Amino acid sequence: MIQRVTILGLGTMGPGMAARLARGGLQVVAYDVAAAAIDRARSMMGAAEAVLDNLGVAPPAEGAGTVRFTDDLADAVSGAELVIENVPENIAIKADVYRAIDDLIAPTTIVASDTSGIPITKLQAHISNPGRMVGMHWSNPPHIIPMIEVIGGEQTAPETVDAIRQLIRSLGLLPVVLKKDVPGFVENRVLYALLREVVDLVERGVIEPEDIDTCVSWGVGYKLAVIGPMALLDMAGMDIYHSVSSFLNADLADRKDVAPLVEKQMAAGRLGIKSGEGLYSYTPERIAELQRERARKLVAIRRILEGSD
Repeated sequence: MIQRVTILGLGTMGPGMAARLARGGLQVVAYDVAAAAIDRARSMMGAAEAVLDNLGVAPPAEGAGTVRFTDDLADAVSGAELVIENVPENIAIKADVYRAIDDLIAPTTIVASDTSGIPITKLQAHISNPGRMVGMHWSNPPHIIPMIEVIGGEQTAPETVDAIRQLIRSLGLLPVVLKKDVPGFVENRVLYALLREVVDLVERGVIEPEDIDTCVSWGVGYKLAVIGPMALLDMAGMDIYHSVSSFLNADLADRKDVAPLVEKQMAAGRLGIKSGEGLYSYTPERIAELQRERARKLVAIRRILEGSD
């Protein structure tokens, strides 16, 4: 079983991933080229640990489950049995990382990408022994959401997929193994289909952003947290789905480009929380409040879904 894990890249996801892996008893080395990213990740660890405590994830045995930070790549990957690449969503950047570590890791070291949707088959072209490369797509925030997608590329060895699936299960998390390597994998394909429709509805003046957030969160989102979409088909009935989809599918958004609403926001620098202005406005205090509120609600929902008090 894998015991030594390296995380390359400590952006939004890295600290939560490191905290969750360490809580599972693994020895984690967390690397970033930027000192500021390392400092930020260190500062986030306490909050992630507190959330894991609230979830009832038991601490590991004494001496197990550590996180060490470094900005030295050779030091970071030395002795690693699993390297999780978590750098920006750009094939060229990822390829540079794979080339940089190729001579520093053992031929048997598994290299997993936390890419949100770049096909693993494309990434395998940039590493020796592509059979050891696999997709390991965590969902944000990674220390709270238990589902992790596992994606094999065309050259991924079955034992590589099995090793990651077993690791995820050993942590008490939920591996979802894809049978095909498709762009966006499954979670983001479903999410972006929904986002395409809601952006289209706002752009067409059908509804205001805050109202569609209420509609989705307290309507379909509320149901889907308890009943999966395929089970929902059975619950509603195939006859009902057939009837509604026979006329509604033709009217749903199916654009292949990026919606003008999004392009306009981008051009104006309104990127969302990261810029303090998007469809909504955000002060630093509001951002911190939203982060605390998100964590609290996600923990509460997860405990209910797991049958915990």
